[in-house]
Amino acid sequence: MTALTETSTRNGKRLERRAARARRIREPRTDRIFLLCVYLLLAVFLLVVLLPLLYILASSFSSPEAVSSGRVLFWPVEFSLRGYHAVFENPQIIQGYLNSLFYTVVGTIVSVTMTVAIAYPLSRRTLVGRNVVMTLILFTMLFTGGLIPTYLVVQSAGLLDTRWALIIPQAIGVWQVIIARTYFRTAIPEELVEAAQLDGCGDLRFLWSVVIPLAKPMIAVVALMYAIMQWNSYFDALIYLKNPDLFPLQLVLRNILILNTTGGGAVDASVVIQRQQLADLLKYSLIVVASVPVLLIYPFVARYFTKGILIGAVKG
Repeated sequence: MTALTETSTRNGKRLERRAARARRIREPRTDRIFLLCVYLLLAVFLLVVLLPLLYILASSFSSPEAVSSGRVLFWPVEFSLRGYHAVFENPQIIQGYLNSLFYTVVGTIVSVTMTVAIAYPLSRRTLVGRNVVMTLILFTMLFTGGLIPTYLVVQSAGLLDTRWALIIPQAIGVWQVIIARTYFRTAIPEELVEAAQLDGCGDLRFLWSVVIPLAKPMIAVVALMYAIMQWNSYFDALIYLKNPDLFPLQLVLRNILILNTTGGGAVDASVVIQRQQLADLLKYSLIVVASVPVLLIYPFVARYFTKGILIGAVKG
């Protein structure tokens, strides 16, 4: 009886597996081929992005001779930290880091505050003339006054050669205003505003206690956009700043790279070759040094990025 019971149990399980396989929907061959092509295409895109990053990272940890001779591929050759030593031995690098941190932190706070302050009223249907104001804002995205009029405005405002010259002129981005305005329109219903007004909640209290907590994904995305823009910016500093103590990191690195690629009046050929080799190495070390802060910040806001972009970009 025990043997018959075990046999029947095995046969029952076998029949169940066969039934499950029969119920399973087989994917057509064309779908499998398409899915394989998608994976191959994604793998190619991954290699296109990843291989240059590996090359830069490997070159930054290689010797100047190996970099100049082209012997570095995707792994360090003659491991060396000479490039990073040359970068951080310059006191202007530390000052540039501190300046860039100030511009990034303060500039992002100012930009996000002003963006929310202008986007939220434009999202409310009770605001008179909001379409006219939004049209004027969109106009500035298509047409600008140009470099010389902008410089004259900054000069007349007394912002030249000050830290605020890198924060105030670029404080508001039109694309960020559009994202914030669309998010407020879709995520903050009018019924919620009316309920808050019936409870005696004012506009500022409602904005601070209700709107901002609900808009954290969008604020994180907008803050990331502004932070990356501020961190990578150097052209405004090149135009508006003359004091080297105010230069951001990107401008300091640019100046160091240019100074090391020039001969500097050296007569000895070996000195010129060494300077050129060090300059080739500095290119990769500087890229890594300038990219690390953004890479450290991104994981903390990555979970908000997709959600904020999608919600703020539809139903415009």
